[in-house]
Amino acid sequence: MVDEGVIKFSARHETRPLDPRVYGALACTLVAWREILALTGLVGQDPSRYGGAGFGNVSARVPPFGDLTRGRRRFIVSGTQTGGLACISLRELCVVEEWRIAKNEVRSFGEIMPSSEAMTHGAIYDLAPELRAVLHAHTPLVWQRARPLGIPATRPDVAYGTPEMAGEVERLWRETAVSEARVFAMGGHQDGVVAFGRTADDAGATMMRCLARAYAAACFERGAVCAAK
Repeated sequence: MVDEGVIKFSARHETRPLDPRVYGALACTLVAWREILALTGLVGQDPSRYGGAGFGNVSARVPPFGDLTRGRRRFIVSGTQTGGLACISLRELCVVEEWRIAKNEVRSFGEIMPSSEAMTHGAIYDLAPELRAVLHAHTPLVWQRARPLGIPATRPDVAYGTPEMAGEVERLWRETAVSEARVFAMGGHQDGVVAFGRTADDAGATMMRCLARAYAAACFERGAVCAAK
């Protein structure tokens, strides 16, 4: 059974609009990268993939960044099942205020519920205070080549959006070079690749580099290497 996009945590959500004076500038930067991912097919909706569910989501920390309490590093994130929308606005974003991994609970507000990956985003922000943007894309080209490209991966038996996935994020931080790579594949989430960084630009650049490397690898596999002139 396809469960793509299904929220697996307990959602304590308050439905109210986001103030554009507070969140407008941050949202514009995030939406810009989200549209770039959509143009490259890393965010979207396709009837032939994942049971027709929308895929991909983005987030960014909300300033000020003074509260370093784990589980309370507030962030703005795209809403559940918005992947198929050509454009999004504040109405398709929400603010996650708190997440309790042990209780499998997320507290948020906005006109839409948070992405089903919100807890995973929160787990990434808990890793280090300087991490302030997360881009979650779906790309079989990168996902299928994670190992040869040297991209760390979560265990294939761990589902997305769960406390176990949050634990896998922490494990990768401890046991692999993901703190330097700033990207990982989700082994149990088909085609899922997550890039993160100090800014959305940093995370976006990492994702694009991985995509370019995967294209180069695919080209080499086909033997379609152009002769130098």
